[in-house]
Amino acid sequence: MGQVVLKVTKHTLNKMKNYYKEQIKPDMPPAALFVAKTPGSTITAYQSGKVLFQGKSPEDEAAKWGKADQPVKTKVKKQHAYHPPESLFTSSHIGSDEAGTGDYFGPITVAAAYVKKDQVPLLKELGVKDSKHLTDDKIRSIAKDIVHLEIPYTLLKLDNKKYNKLQAKGWSQGKMKTMLHHHALEKLLEKIKPEHPDGILVDQFSEPEVYKRHLATEGNKLQENVYFMTKAESYSIAVATGSILARASFVKAIEALSTELGLTVPKGASLQVDRTAAAIIKKFGRKKLEEIAKVHFATTQKANKYL
Repeated sequence: MGQVVLKVTKHTLNKMKNYYKEQIKPDMPPAALFVAKTPGSTITAYQSGKVLFQGKSPEDEAAKWGKADQPVKTKVKKQHAYHPPESLFTSSHIGSDEAGTGDYFGPITVAAAYVKKDQVPLLKELGVKDSKHLTDDKIRSIAKDIVHLEIPYTLLKLDNKKYNKLQAKGWSQGKMKTMLHHHALEKLLEKIKPEHPDGILVDQFSEPEVYKRHLATEGNKLQENVYFMTKAESYSIAVATGSILARASFVKAIEALSTELGLTVPKGASLQVDRTAAAIIKKFGRKKLEEIAKVHFATTQKANKYL
């Protein structure tokens, strides 16, 4: 039994449904728009626009609606002007990333690291990669190795007491992250003088023009040769190094907070986090919560319901 698959427009789908209305079968797959049976083939049309022709001569039936080898046009997202060149990943460059932005408890940490091209193989050997694919224990272990290798880096932390004050002043989290990255990069560039990196790569969390506008509101400008890329830690060892250092610092802060409060402080935002927030309010008061949590998160309202 042969088969042919076409991709058609919604308009064509409706025309096909009307054309085969006398041959439509009552039973069909959940995602199907209709299933029709003709003497030469069975036609299954899907909501996505894909149409499957099966049977002895599916080509003849499919030919009424289009060509199977006709490529489907898809829109390709245009890369912005600050997308890094491929050569940057194997050059001596700075990478920066952050941790703690989606976590109710704990600070936002940003780390920028300068990795020379001859250090890339060694860092890969040590297991440096996207921190999202590493356990907390492994992150701490690799972070110690990075420090031992004397990789130049800077690390900044924004505690939640200051975070909440900035948020109350109208700062978005995006602006806070922008300023943290900017100052981490400024400090690192100063630290590695007179060396000049081949470029700087920031793990992209906003459009470059938005990042630049945030800088301008505080009288700052973008440094030279700065690039932005989403999921940059999967391509750049420098960004992956910054990611691990930032995450290790965040994990350490959460552990210190757990020790201080005498209870396990969970990461992220979840039902467990809601209940922990309620327990903290009950035991230490709302003022304490404002010091250790991002209180504008919906978690605060959820915690109040438990009380």
